[in-house]
Amino acid sequence: MVLPCAATGTIFLRHVHVTFSRLNDRRDDMPLTSAQLAERLHACGVEIARAGADLAARGWTPATSSNFSMRIDATHVAVTISGRDKGALTPADVMAVDLDGRALDPGLRPSAETALHLQVYRHEPDVGAVLHTHSHNQTVASRLFAPQGRITLRGWELQKAVTGYTTHDSALDLPVFPNSQDMRDIESKVDAWFGAGKPLYAYLIEGHGLYTWGRGMAEARRHLEALEFLLACELDLKRLGGTP
Repeated sequence: MVLPCAATGTIFLRHVHVTFSRLNDRRDDMPLTSAQLAERLHACGVEIARAGADLAARGWTPATSSNFSMRIDATHVAVTISGRDKGALTPADVMAVDLDGRALDPGLRPSAETALHLQVYRHEPDVGAVLHTHSHNQTVASRLFAPQGRITLRGWELQKAVTGYTTHDSALDLPVFPNSQDMRDIESKVDAWFGAGKPLYAYLIEGHGLYTWGRGMAEARRHLEALEFLLACELDLKRLGGTP
């Protein structure tokens, strides 16, 4: 089971001063109090901000692009607010939505692609974090391999960094879905992949970027770093005339 975010401290939520303490022995299927929800939202915001600073420093989130999220509990997700610089995030740049995308604070607007994050959380109850980035390698690879509809990674030792893969002697399919400004179009393609029973740990959107996820932020970041490296290797092989 995914362990939701937890922390200790004091925060302000909608101009209300909320003091909280660490949760102990609370069942994850019990509804959160407003103070508990505020605690977890803040803790998720801290982790998301830390990840954003690192990924932006690598050049993977240009021009306020990208969006990040973490599961708060079984029915709520913390997600970056639309239009924020991902390299300068603070917990105040992260908001809570339910799994239908309704904002707990109606005065805030989540990232435009929040629906794609929520799709993963609904389909995969053990997922605790989703990362979407726009690196140069991801974007170029998404165009180059779009006609095939996927990139099949084979023979790379770093495939083992993706959960469920234990040998280089395996095939890891990374689908490439067509881009659309209507998230429902992309959701339908992802649903079809899930519905076919195919393993899915990440996907590319053509001319756009990469989505990947994990049981927590550490695993999601590991998947992201591994896939970024593997895409760079595939692109180098193409440039050098090799056969991936």
